[in-house]
Amino acid sequence: MSTITREGIHSLFDMTGDIAVVTGASSGFGQAAAEAYAAAGATVVVLGRSAERTAAVADGIIAAGGTAHAYAVDQTRRGAVDEVLDRIVREVGRPTVIVANAGISGGPSYRSGGELASYSDEEWSEVIATNLTGTFETVRAAARLLEPGGRILVTSSTAGMRTDPMVSYGYVTTKAAILNFVRQVSLELAPRSIRVNAIAPGPIKGTRIGDGRVEIDPDFEREWESTIPMGRMGTTDEVQGPMLFLVSPASSFITGATLTIDGGAAALSHTAF
Repeated sequence: MSTITREGIHSLFDMTGDIAVVTGASSGFGQAAAEAYAAAGATVVVLGRSAERTAAVADGIIAAGGTAHAYAVDQTRRGAVDEVLDRIVREVGRPTVIVANAGISGGPSYRSGGELASYSDEEWSEVIATNLTGTFETVRAAARLLEPGGRILVTSSTAGMRTDPMVSYGYVTTKAAILNFVRQVSLELAPRSIRVNAIAPGPIKGTRIGDGRVEIDPDFEREWESTIPMGRMGTTDEVQGPMLFLVSPASSFITGATLTIDGGAAALSHTAF
């Protein structure tokens, strides 16, 4: 084993030369990832539904000295992801990293008016289209475009690993499905030297939960925090390191894995709800 240097440590997280495409990057985890990748040297492509918000994120990265481009895309429209990625190849270059992050909670939970009997077909269909079909189409496009050495990162949730009364039935269903989808895709792409991993964030502030449709009661938030072994909710800044790690040279022998980011909550054998 060779002795690693300070420069060697830095090189483990260096993304110079990478082109990283991040969906759902106009806020939350996607924005955090885009900013981290740019700081690590990557050219970042910010994707999101809102042209105004994606442009604002890209402008912020550029103002901080990074390189970024913004494209508006509604990934619930079939074929939209393939179209925008082909355009990125033409206008920016071939991606080396693709992050399938876009997702919504799909309305309130059963603790706040989202009981199963009242959960509408429209709410279910919207979250399936965004979280599951959108992720599938993004990863499928990534498999088509990426060359050996490419990396795919998918955002799941601890809600896909255990119950979570903060989010809807559609959300817990899609996030559970994504975890096994990632494992299966990783097996297909490993022989091509393309790595596929997932993150499973838990209770994190600053993610525009429910796309702004869910107001979190302060008493409920305190109750939620009491279920976290570390005694507090996380922040989007605390997701940047894991999202950088899983697409950087530091994780070069990791594929098919899910990294939990939740202050220890998923380690509990039960929930308090």
